[in-house]
Amino acid sequence: MQNSNVNNDPTYSAAQAAHHNKTKQVDQQTPKAKLTEQQVLIVGGGHVGLSFALLLAHHGIASTLLEKNRYPEIGPENDRTRSHYLDSRNTALSRRTVQIYQEIGLWPELQSHACRIDAVQISEQGSFGKAQLNKAEEQVESFGQVMENAWLGRKLLLAVQNQPLITIIDNAEVITINQQTDGVTVTFNYYDGEEGEQQLQGSVLVACDGRDSNVRQLLNIGISTYDYQQTAIVGVVETDQPHNHVAIERFSPAGPLAVLPLTDPEGDGNDDYQTGFRRSVVWVCPNGEEQQYLEDDAHFLATLQQAFGTRAGTFTAAGRRGAYPLTRVLAQSQVDGRCVIMGNAAHTLHPVAGQGFNLCMRDAHVLAQMMSAQVLKGADLGDSQLLKRYEKARQTDQKRVIRFCDAVVHGFTHPNPVIKLARNVALVAFDKLPNIKPLIANYAMGLKS
Repeated sequence: MQNSNVNNDPTYSAAQAAHHNKTKQVDQQTPKAKLTEQQVLIVGGGHVGLSFALLLAHHGIASTLLEKNRYPEIGPENDRTRSHYLDSRNTALSRRTVQIYQEIGLWPELQSHACRIDAVQISEQGSFGKAQLNKAEEQVESFGQVMENAWLGRKLLLAVQNQPLITIIDNAEVITINQQTDGVTVTFNYYDGEEGEQQLQGSVLVACDGRDSNVRQLLNIGISTYDYQQTAIVGVVETDQPHNHVAIERFSPAGPLAVLPLTDPEGDGNDDYQTGFRRSVVWVCPNGEEQQYLEDDAHFLATLQQAFGTRAGTFTAAGRRGAYPLTRVLAQSQVDGRCVIMGNAAHTLHPVAGQGFNLCMRDAHVLAQMMSAQVLKGADLGDSQLLKRYEKARQTDQKRVIRFCDAVVHGFTHPNPVIKLARNVALVAFDKLPNIKPLIANYAMGLKS
């Protein structure tokens, strides 16, 4: 898995990992900040966990990342291996998220697999309201980028593997967390041929282990949930017209949906698909209706066609799709002693407007900066006052995004004709009135947090 022989060795133990990480902290040099003997433990190695580890490393802070699943074997020689050109989930990266990846020098590695959004079209099925955002009018390079998860995950994992300040221990499941006045101890099952319990100690624990966070449960942090009674059908489609870097947000009686531009596939040797006809699609339907869209390509494409009209051209092909029940999950606290809850473990949102991952990235960026300042002062990374300041600092942005997502979901699915008229008038006003678009555009791009 790792380019380093250390983590390629199947006999590599957690104790060796801790020793290896401590050695790296002392020996490695970085111009960003003085290195710290303290250790950050990250639980959960998805996109947020990997990105947070890279943000810490950018500031000279070493970390050990524990991931429950086994990472795939990847490396430069097979980096171009990917799923089929119509078989993937995708992530919309806001302009602010792109800037964060630029700050840590990773964007050049990601850019070749990302497709920029030059314009956004917003409308409601069967109604007169519509609006459009254009990058030239807003004087921006783009509103964001769309990237296949298969590529984003591979690139993040490769970057982490090549970063000497980060140690990965995958196939490791956390079973207990014990907090002390000066640190936190994690006990986990490490599956390295035979099951055995191992321990790691650090100054702070950051949980990025998803909506059903095991760490959050071990800490007895409660959650509030809201079931939208909707399921998102996510996949990739092809149209007979090029996307021209236009994202289409469409609202139907069933729920919000989006068709986003995707970059051409690379490495499959098929020139027929090098012309920009691939698009990511998120189709939201009421719970219980998802099977018909998963099993029948023709029905799925016909339903998309009816909802979108000719805006995207004719939908001609669909890849394998996944169904994801939509529930808002919010942790009642994001800090417990020396432990921080981050990413979907802290807030899992409705996918409307693609705000979820980008909100997580802003959280990660702020905490990494605050920890960097703490290191420069020679202070404790797990200091409770520091972590509480982080939690407070992120409340405004988080609450605003949560309110926005819920307002869009409920506002555009409400059947009341008066509300329907009001939201379409609002769309027209948004499109025509001066000075409104820049505010909304900056919000959507994550530039107002």
